[in-house]
Amino acid sequence: MRILALAIPLIATLAPANAQTYAPGYPVCLQVYGPINYFDCRYTSLPQCNASASGRAAQCVVNPYFASAEAPGPIYPHRRHYR
Repeated sequence: MRILALAIPLIATLAPANAQTYAPGYPVCLQVYGPINYFDCRYTSLPQCNASASGRAAQCVVNPYFASAEAPGPIYPHRRHYR
């Protein structure tokens, strides 16, 4: 029983944590494959990311958590109010 009580905290500290993989500040992320898979979210465009991914086991993906600074426009911009 004592071994089990010591093994559980040890396993919990050695197990990888599931953290947020995307950074919300950039619209494009580079997903790198290898012994350690990771996301590198510091690209402002797909061509910029594709240049970094060239020749590597990686691909560029659109960041689903990107927080755009632009406010949404009006739904019907062509409508006018008349008196």
